[in-house]
Amino acid sequence: MGKNLKQQVRGKGTPRYKAKSHRFKADVNYNDFYPVNERKEKPLIKGQIIDFVDAPERNTILAEVRLENNKRAYLIAAESMMANNEIEIGKDASLNIGNVLPLSAIPEGFYVYNVEKIPGDGGKIARAAGTYAQIVMKDENNVQLLLPSKKILNLSPDCLAQIGVVAGGGIKEKPLLKAGNAYYKYRKADNKIWPRVRGVKMSPYDHPHGGKEHHPGKPTTVGKFAVPGQKVGHIRARATGRKTRKTAASQQNG
Repeated sequence: MGKNLKQQVRGKGTPRYKAKSHRFKADVNYNDFYPVNERKEKPLIKGQIIDFVDAPERNTILAEVRLENNKRAYLIAAESMMANNEIEIGKDASLNIGNVLPLSAIPEGFYVYNVEKIPGDGGKIARAAGTYAQIVMKDENNVQLLLPSKKILNLSPDCLAQIGVVAGGGIKEKPLLKAGNAYYKYRKADNKIWPRVRGVKMSPYDHPHGGKEHHPGKPTTVGKFAVPGQKVGHIRARATGRKTRKTAASQQNG
């Protein structure tokens, strides 16, 4: 009869696979303190960094900002940010690190992070530690953004972004040194399963790729309309394997 796949068990929402709510310190969303309908009326809002918050659900830290109206907002911290620094939000803000401006007000070549995909979504792009995007080209109706993946994305000039690079860029460079550190980082962390066994090393009744010791024995591509028990491997894949110049050119043209 076989067992349920891990992704099937996780989908049921049992406590074993749930992320604990106490790990989420704050939600980082521009709309919490700068809604879309107020952006034209308030071209500039000032605040001050009063503290930095260690958020376990992220690999970077947050900056706690006290605004002019005594409200508190949380922003993703940038490299070289310091406590008591002044933060400006709006189209009239200065071009200092950590300030929030629309893409139309940021010159070409600047590094930005926590960029909105659609004006008002609160920030979606380049939020992980050490990441940034770069403004490549602008015109009245369009801004071209170079993503960390080297892809170029066209965005609205009204999308908000922070200037700088996300703090904590060296977090992945620190070695674990011993298995005990990996145990506390992966096994004891909530909502994480470690170690992860490859499907090809399982039995055929545990996983669709099992039974052949070191290779699946069949194609790993899976269709869009496959049943949940079959959706493992390359789901809805356009291509698999290494990319050659020929295949890369054909994907760009087609």
